Amino acid sequence: MADNMFSDLAKVIDQVGKDKGIDKEVVIDAVKQAMLVAARKKYGTYREIEAQYNEETGEVELYEFKEVVEAEKFVDEEVEITLDEALKLDPGAQLDDSIGIKLESGDLGRIAAQTAKQIILQKVRDAEREIIFSEFEQRKGEIASGIARRVEKGAIVVDLGRTEAHIPPREQIPGEVYKPGDRIQGYLSEVRQTTRGPQIIMSRADERYLVKLFEMEVPEIYDGIVEIMSAAREPGQRAKIAVRTKDNSVDPVGACVGMKGSRVQNIVQELKGEKIDIVMWDEDVTRFACNALAPAEISKVFLDEENKEMEIVVPDAQLSLAIGKKGQNVRLAAKLTGWKLDIISVSATSARTAESIFNLMLLPGMSETMAQNIFQSGFGSFQSLATAKAEEVMTIPGYDDPEKAQKLIDDADALIKKYEEQGVPVPTSPQAQPVEKTSSAKQRAEEQLKAELSKLGQE
Repeated sequence: MADNMFSDLAKVIDQVGKDKGIDKEVVIDAVKQAMLVAARKKYGTYREIEAQYNEETGEVELYEFKEVVEAEKFVDEEVEITLDEALKLDPGAQLDDSIGIKLESGDLGRIAAQTAKQIILQKVRDAEREIIFSEFEQRKGEIASGIARRVEKGAIVVDLGRTEAHIPPREQIPGEVYKPGDRIQGYLSEVRQTTRGPQIIMSRADERYLVKLFEMEVPEIYDGIVEIMSAAREPGQRAKIAVRTKDNSVDPVGACVGMKGSRVQNIVQELKGEKIDIVMWDEDVTRFACNALAPAEISKVFLDEENKEMEIVVPDAQLSLAIGKKGQNVRLAAKLTGWKLDIISVSATSARTAESIFNLMLLPGMSETMAQNIFQSGFGSFQSLATAKAEEVMTIPGYDDPEKAQKLIDDADALIKKYEEQGVPVPTSPQAQPVEKTSSAKQRAEEQLKAELSKLGQE
């Protein structure tokens, strides 16, 4: 059995190398290890045995090494050989030499040969897995196409030829159904080496899949003339990509759309009808946000650069359009820009402004004009003034003097304590609308305060 198994070994090695793409040395090492395991099972681990590949004969030969000793000192025949016996094998042998004696591989027996065969097959499988892992590790980040075979725990198993990939439920486009035999395409997002071999994760929901589809469909993107700056998706529903170009003769949005929308429609079909908005990227984040929220019209934008937050004011009639169905448009725009976006209507802004002016005019000696200056400088209430630093308040027109700034802070702090001591809430504007006259606004505030104090006195 062993003779049959190891005969024509050179042909077997070459054949495995060609069929599996495995290096010749890997197969030879596997055979040598297999022969050693088989030999140790038969002869025991105590004896010193080595396996060597003879390229001339194309066979793996086993040698048992023994130490040459004097006949008087000879004790263990499994590891020692007398000088007289050694000289018969090698006329040049000397005391303390280690001499190799060839073993017959045919003596290994049927069970030993079967063990050797299993080790060889395992080594070949391991080498094949390593080749597949290396191949797909290099392909990570590309688009791959295969045949859907089955579904395991919600994951679609895709036959890629030499191996299989999985598309987990979270990486699938909601609503998509694939039957065994259907061709399926996806983005190679992850390649891991496991005890069972390479594990390849494909995605159809990843933003990078959308980007790769545009690279394949739009030559200007592939050539680097048009660049995709960011992308955002809600798979199967809607997506946005932001593009730019340094070539003034090229319209980046038009290049992605294609003649009569042909290019973008091909991608929409691949993504099962997912709507795609292509917007112009801009260095000015305000303009970029406005582009990302299109087709909604934008009235004003307020930036908080420190927290990367943006308040966007839109006409009342445009509010639902800017927010989108279930907030989808603003969510995608926020993801595209990397900023937190808060959409607010013009009327709501006016009401909030009126409320802030009313609040600030509760301060002693405060006029509507001064209240508006304070509000426009970023202070929406006297409470915010009370916690501000003098240097911050000095940015308000009319309060550039340190003493005036500090007095405004002290007045705001005193007003807070006044309401706390009296145990009444801070009055709010009875009508959240822009204030028309200073005297009427001031009067309304004072009247409301008197009413609250009166209630407190009656109690």
